[in-house]
Amino acid sequence: MHIQFYIRFHTSFGQSLWLNTIDKFKVHPMANAIPMIYINEEFWFAEIKVNKQQTSFFNYKYILKNENGEILSEHGEDRIISFSKNDIKEIRVIDTWNHAGDYENIYYTTPFINTLLKRKPVHSKSIAGKKATHIFKIKAPLLQQDECICLSGNCKPLGNWSTDHPVLLTKEDNFWVGKIDLSDEIFPVAYKYAVWNKKKKKIIVFENGNNRLVHGEKIKKNICILHDGFIHLPNNSWKGAGVAIPVFSLRSKKSFGVGEFTDLKLLADWAKTTGLKMIQILPVNDTTAANNWADSYPYAAISAFALHPLYINLEKIIGKKQYNRLKSLKKKQTALNALPDLDYEEVMKTKISVLKDIFSATTVDFFDTKEFKDFFIPNKHWLIPYAAFCYLRDINGTPDYSKWKYNTVYNKKQIEKLSARNSSTFREIAFYYFVQFHLHLQLKEAADYAHNKGVVLKGDIAIGVYRYGCDTWVEPGLFNMQWQAGAPPDDFAVKGQNWGFPTYNWKKMQENQFDWWRKRFEQMSNYFDAFRIDHILGFFRIWSIPEHAVEGNMGHFIPAIPVSISEFGEKGIWFDHDRFCKPYIFEVILNENFPGIAEKIKSDFLIQNEKDFFELKPEFD
Repeated sequence: MHIQFYIRFHTSFGQSLWLNTIDKFKVHPMANAIPMIYINEEFWFAEIKVNKQQTSFFNYKYILKNENGEILSEHGEDRIISFSKNDIKEIRVIDTWNHAGDYENIYYTTPFINTLLKRKPVHSKSIAGKKATHIFKIKAPLLQQDECICLSGNCKPLGNWSTDHPVLLTKEDNFWVGKIDLSDEIFPVAYKYAVWNKKKKKIIVFENGNNRLVHGEKIKKNICILHDGFIHLPNNSWKGAGVAIPVFSLRSKKSFGVGEFTDLKLLADWAKTTGLKMIQILPVNDTTAANNWADSYPYAAISAFALHPLYINLEKIIGKKQYNRLKSLKKKQTALNALPDLDYEEVMKTKISVLKDIFSATTVDFFDTKEFKDFFIPNKHWLIPYAAFCYLRDINGTPDYSKWKYNTVYNKKQIEKLSARNSSTFREIAFYYFVQFHLHLQLKEAADYAHNKGVVLKGDIAIGVYRYGCDTWVEPGLFNMQWQAGAPPDDFAVKGQNWGFPTYNWKKMQENQFDWWRKRFEQMSNYFDAFRIDHILGFFRIWSIPEHAVEGNMGHFIPAIPVSISEFGEKGIWFDHDRFCKPYIFEVILNENFPGIAEKIKSDFLIQNEKDFFELKPEFD
């Protein structure tokens, strides 16, 4: 059987279009890609032959190759042609390019499909018979309850523009589909899509724009599939607002001195009552490094995957035997909750102590339960090294692994041996499995609860990781440890900002298709429908400060576009090398910045040059 592909796309000189299967595209966009043929300013064409005995469907997408070799693919992976066991000899597909920037695509992402636009299925019957020659497919994400898509056109099978008896389409995955027999019609056929209300039994609105046209000729044993993209409706059908708040601010009567994952349920109730659609929080990854208040900074995670024990709710995991321990802490709980500010150190000290007491009563059978295995197996790639890191941090009294007695360099085999069930250190390491397991359950439960209330959860992914954390210990090659990330000077921070995080070695990360980032996003997608990526500019350029420097103003952007000397001349500017490339120090600056000691500064640190300006002595330059 032959499949002919026509794609509506206007290209410029030097550009080309290609066709590829989804499977091959995931290996590499151009792996065995099929070149398309330019027909005219509107269409490109390709033809393939498939064996229906070997496959039942063809899943594909289009690729644009620019004149400079840049590869751009269309959005989505839902172009699928299914083959039925009939005598069809040829399928003609007329597609519309799915531009990633089309606003409608946002409505096919997880938060909208699973929560915000979740609808009961609308059942509608298509009048199509078994002899359909044309399959019309359209996307319409913003329909209301009891609405479906219908089709009306200038021929009898399309209702002759009837508004009372249009062709109702059926929902198949992301598409509204209509199967029509146009074998006796004169082409071109004009048509439009419209929104039909099932209860009112009438068309609510026709799509905007000119009539759509389908061209063709009468050919037996031939099917034409029209992917018409999105229905042309105004972008005013959905609006939503949300609330942004750190979890630690959500203190409730049942929490222990700090907002906890379980308190997100209360916020979800409030969001539903007020009509808010989204809850956005700050990062919730574990930042436990120094075991003091400095760890309260949420953007310095010791693990890009592990959740912070700060947010665990003790009452949810405590057993009946241990309940008296929690009861005895009621007075402390009340006192901590009453504080105007969070006492980070006391909360952490108390929670870790209680968690260790609870864990001490946990038998080894806990690790054989299905529920724990379902968590452990997909997460062990980060969970084992993280738990071992925490254990080694505690016994060495520092997260700086370069100062540890042993395991200063991560060795997977040694860590697996240290973490083995028969190891003498297993219980101490497994404590962190236990804590992460319950944190996972509590955050997942809160997310599911919010979804049931029609509210989505948005997480925050920090651009950096703590310099002496588990991630840099396990894979130091992914980081530029000789640099510190930060921000350049501005009106709010005149000396710039130095965050202390190592920058990313993007070239090294690219070698394995950015696997660390993919796993990081995958882990966070267990709980969050959307992410805020902190300082997203860092994916393209980052203010980089040498490791030995203190202030942010000692950095520069990497990568940076240089300014050539010729550009000064082109702008009519004389290039003064000393003025532009050396510290500009003269008498007035010294008197302004060092009143009363300017002479001492000059004698101790500076040399006056022939231009009556000052240069730093070599030992300070």
